[in-house]
Amino acid sequence: MPVIFTEEKFGQAEKTELDAHLENLLIRAESTKHWTEKILKQTEVLLQPNPNVRIEEFLYEKLDKKVPTRINNHDLLGQSMIDSGTEFGPGTAYGNALIKCGETEKQIGGAEREFIQSSAINFLTPFRNFLEGDFKTILKERKLLQNKRLDLDAAKTKLKKAKMADARALAEQDLKMTQSEFDRQAEITRLLLEGISSTHAHHLRCLNDFVEAQMTYYAQCYQYMVDLQKQLGSFPSAFSSNNNQSTASAAASISVPILPLSAPLPATTTNASSGFTELQNFSGSRKARVLYDYDAAGSNELSLLADEVIMVSSVPGMDSDWLMGERGNQKGKVPITYLELLN
Repeated sequence: MPVIFTEEKFGQAEKTELDAHLENLLIRAESTKHWTEKILKQTEVLLQPNPNVRIEEFLYEKLDKKVPTRINNHDLLGQSMIDSGTEFGPGTAYGNALIKCGETEKQIGGAEREFIQSSAINFLTPFRNFLEGDFKTILKERKLLQNKRLDLDAAKTKLKKAKMADARALAEQDLKMTQSEFDRQAEITRLLLEGISSTHAHHLRCLNDFVEAQMTYYAQCYQYMVDLQKQLGSFPSAFSSNNNQSTASAAASISVPILPLSAPLPATTTNASSGFTELQNFSGSRKARVLYDYDAAGSNELSLLADEVIMVSSVPGMDSDWLMGERGNQKGKVPITYLELLN
């Protein structure tokens, strides 16, 4: 066989050409294999960016062992938030918010695992099965076809060189047999290659499954975050304003998108309340009940505990979102949004 190949290579043997249809089918199969490999690889990177973990999962799969359940980054972040919120106190606004955020991050982590599992079963596995199954069969039959073609080329050359009648008769018989074998193998290869159309149809269904899995995953994540935002919207939003120029400049440079919340803010967050307006316009003091825990951001502020009662008053020139609070000998600025005036 090497001699035949060498003769063909140097143009000393006749080369049998494949028909155009078969050549086009071979090109199409190679293209399908190339892009299936590329899409498969990039999807694996998307689902698991860590290359070391991908290799480990590949080994588990080859050893036919179950891949251990992994804690993802959302789980880790969620647990850190829950632990810190528990440390700060679930009864505090910040601690409670951290715990709620942590629980949501864990929900997203669970949705991510479901998405990866669904994608692996309905998208990656069929693509991998094609590369390791159907396409390997195509390669095997294509190799046989190449060998049959070389045999046919050799038979044609043998007939061409035959001079004696007996030799020509034997060469013609050999050519007829090798031609028949080549035609049969070409037909087998053609049928397999035409099956690529079915492969494309199957991969199209897998692609739809992958898109649906992504849609479900992102919809879950969006709903989790909408629910979380509603919960956080029930907390007061108060920021210390110490007339610090640099702080104000930094805050002004940050653009924070605000999504509409279905849950209304507490009524006490508006400065239109008649009681607060009265305090801010006239001198005097009133009793106020604290709605939420508040940790002072500076020495000029007063820390608060939920449900305690303090005295509040207005100070000329003070920001309209703040009052002066007094508890015994302690005095400091307190945010209006954390207070409910008492009659």
